[in-house]
Amino acid sequence: MSALEKLGLAALHRIDPETGHGLALKALKAGLGPKGSPVTSARLATRVAGLDLPNPVGLAAGFDKNAVALDALAQTGFGFVEVGAATPRPQEGNPRPRLWRLTQDRAAINRFGFNNEGMETIAGRLARRPAGIIGLNLGANKDSEDRAADFAAVLTRCAAHLDFATVNVSSPNTEKLRDLQGRAALSALLAGVMAANAALPRPLPVFLKIAPDLSEAEIEDVARVAEEARVSAIVATNTTLSRDGLTDSSVTTWAASRASRCSRDRRGCWHVCPLSPICR
Repeated sequence: MSALEKLGLAALHRIDPETGHGLALKALKAGLGPKGSPVTSARLATRVAGLDLPNPVGLAAGFDKNAVALDALAQTGFGFVEVGAATPRPQEGNPRPRLWRLTQDRAAINRFGFNNEGMETIAGRLARRPAGIIGLNLGANKDSEDRAADFAAVLTRCAAHLDFATVNVSSPNTEKLRDLQGRAALSALLAGVMAANAALPRPLPVFLKIAPDLSEAEIEDVARVAEEARVSAIVATNTTLSRDGLTDSSVTTWAASRASRCSRDRRGCWHVCPLSPICR
């Protein structure tokens, strides 16, 4: 890391995390990010679901939710870039503050709630996408009467500009979204998404993103449903609700500051922590 990069990182860490996130995207759009092409070699080149990736390290959805910095991100060396999550209609997500740093644990707590500008705006930006492997995380509106249909709608609207799509039923920040990981609900949801995909002029690889907090029996159910639906791959995993093993004193500060809200509204109690012990 260069001296300038260290200085910039130190400055970002002194401001509100979500504001810093927004400034990082603006810096990339202004041309202050890395310049180059994806890092690759014969050893790094990877083929997944028919996609030829220059390397297996990609940028997951959540950093560039609205596809505002695709040109810059395509030059940062990643093997692929995934944007979103996108929902049919724009939505604000949960109230701020909704992102907290846990510096000692190299972790974060977030409760964004699928904040995004909606599939129409995002599709317009994807239409001007750069070369490379670009995917979209599909989401559902918080107040939707048919969340399963939302995933298919976003896929149908945006697919022409994508190389892959990810069905995200595992975000902990949208109430009851994870209920869609149940066997019957997931089977119906994936049937609709895969039918929409099959109707496209160019069907895409479709991935399924799951939570790390599933039981062994739930994992088995998800695997069977995914296999039956013929999804291309499982994305393991989203963030966790667990706070086990966290040591940062700011967790206690955060919990105290949110206690009154959490007692009234469990939607305010979602957490992110290091996933390595869970995912091994």
